[in-house]
Amino acid sequence: MTVGFIGTGNMANAIVRGMVGSGGFPADEVVVFDRNADKRELLGADLGVQVAGSAEDLVDASDVVVVAVKPQGIPALLRGLAGRIAERRRVVLSIAAGTPLARLESFLTTDAAPGSDSAVVRVMPNVNAMIGAGMSAVTGNAAATADDVATVVAIFQAVGEVVEIPESQFSTYTAIAGSSPAFTYLFIDALSRAAVAGGMPKAQATQIAAQAVLGSAKMVRESPKSPWDLIDTVCSPGGTTVAGLLALEDRGFLSTVAHGVKATIDRDREMNAGG
Repeated sequence: MTVGFIGTGNMANAIVRGMVGSGGFPADEVVVFDRNADKRELLGADLGVQVAGSAEDLVDASDVVVVAVKPQGIPALLRGLAGRIAERRRVVLSIAAGTPLARLESFLTTDAAPGSDSAVVRVMPNVNAMIGAGMSAVTGNAAATADDVATVVAIFQAVGEVVEIPESQFSTYTAIAGSSPAFTYLFIDALSRAAVAGGMPKAQATQIAAQAVLGSAKMVRESPKSPWDLIDTVCSPGGTTVAGLLALEDRGFLSTVAHGVKATIDRDREMNAGG
């Protein structure tokens, strides 16, 4: 099975490197194309993957075609490749935000290539895929078989964890996985800046805060207790932690996070609707 990437930006680059580095995908079964010849040749030389001279050549050489270009470039790209994709029964995989399956199918619809016949899988990875610790959501259209989806899942397992969810949940997923790294970075920075106010150097404070957040996430994953129960294990009667928690809640910490998630969901739904 050969996987081809149209576009070699940061996310595609990370996925290709994860696939080859995992040992699960031989380099000669990965093909890349980018309009920037220097970028595609550099990636090919670095990893030993195949380099296509055009998007058309990539489709011809691939079983799975990963569309990793900016969302505004997708319509023209897929319309130009629709006949070739249908003729060769390629699986189309998109990592674009705000571009639902129905819209992707419409770009693949021509007189010779009915869009409903094209297997399309939509994936939303997050930025942490760049360090092999990503979280990706996967969903396929009606034409995508279980094997098609399983192939896509295997690709993204090379750069982290994967969940298969219905597309109706993608906006919520985007808020708690796609956008939440930025929220978490903000939380870590807020902790470290507060430590600076307490007299600690910023670099040291950031190191400590980041490790505390990393360990806390690991604890949530590995403990049988819920996050709320874990909070109770840290809070001693009349202690420092419960005082801090009450101060956070006094300023609406939980509701503020919920508002941020809702705003993200609302905006993602607007984008999916073409807004």
